[in-house]
Amino acid sequence: MSQAASATVETAPSNRLALAALILGGAAIGGSPIFVRLSEVGPMATAFWRVALALIPIVLFSLIKGKDAGPKPEKLSDYGLLVLPGVILALDLAAWHLSITMTSVANATLLANLAPVFVTIIGFLFFRAVVTRLFVIGLALALAGVVILKGGPSAFGNGDLAGDGIATVAALFYAGYILAIGRLRSRFDTIRIMLWSTASAAVTIFPLALAFEDQILPATAYGWAMVFGLAFVSHAGGQVAIAYALAYLPAAFSSLTLLLQPVVAAILAWILLSEAIGPMQAIGGAVVLAGIMIARRG
Repeated sequence: MSQAASATVETAPSNRLALAALILGGAAIGGSPIFVRLSEVGPMATAFWRVALALIPIVLFSLIKGKDAGPKPEKLSDYGLLVLPGVILALDLAAWHLSITMTSVANATLLANLAPVFVTIIGFLFFRAVVTRLFVIGLALALAGVVILKGGPSAFGNGDLAGDGIATVAALFYAGYILAIGRLRSRFDTIRIMLWSTASAAVTIFPLALAFEDQILPATAYGWAMVFGLAFVSHAGGQVAIAYALAYLPAAFSSLTLLLQPVVAAILAWILLSEAIGPMQAIGGAVVLAGIMIARRG
C-alpha cells in the first residue's frame, strides 16, 4: 500500500527504524488512559497539562538542535499548516474526554479507535492512496481484535447515543491529526512540527479546561507526577515518535498500528491497577497483532 500524500518512503533501514518508532510511540500513548485515570484533576485539565508540560522537553530539544531543525516556515500558510494539527489534536482530546463522561468507557475507547478507518477512507477519496485488499483484511481483523479486547459486541450495549457520536467525532479528529502530520513531514523536521502543534494544542484546549473544570492545578506531588508522566511519556515521547515515523510510513498503516494502544493499556492496567486480563483480552490482543501484521504485508 502506498500513500501519495505522505513523504516518499526511503531506504529499508529507515523503514525498519520508523516502524520501531511507530510501535514505541503507540505503546507510549497506550499508557495515557492510566495517567488520565490516576490524575487528580478533571479530564479537560488533564488534557491541557498533557500538551502544556510536553512543551518543556520539546522546546529544550528544539534549542539543542538549533539550525539542524530543518527548514523554517516562511509564509503565513506555512505557519497555518504547522498550527493546524495541534488545533485538531486539542479537539480530539476534548471530544474523547467528553465522550468518556457521557457513554461507557468501552464504547468511548472502541469508537475512538475507528481513526484508522477514517484515515483509510480520507486517504483513498482525497489523496489517491492505494488501498489493497490485504490491508483492508488486516484493518478489519485489528478492529475486531479491539472489540474482543473490550468485551465483545455486547460491550456496546451500555452506551449513550450522544456520547457514542462524540467518541466517533474524536476518531475523525484523530484521523485528521495523523493525516496533517503525515503531510507536514515531507516539508518540516519532526521537532519543529511537534513544537508548533503542541503549543497550538495547549492554547486551544486551555479555555476549554477553564470552562469545564472546577480545579485546574493538581493538589499534590503525586497529582503533578501523573500529569508530568502523561506529558513526557505519552505526548513528548509517543507523539514525537509517531511524527518521525510518518515521514517514512503511509498514514493509513501508521494509524492502524496505533491500535496497539488498547493492548498496551490493558497490560499496564493489569500491572499497575491489578485489573485482571482474562482469555477474552488475551485473544483480542493477539487478534490485533495479527491484523497489524497482515496489513503490513498489504
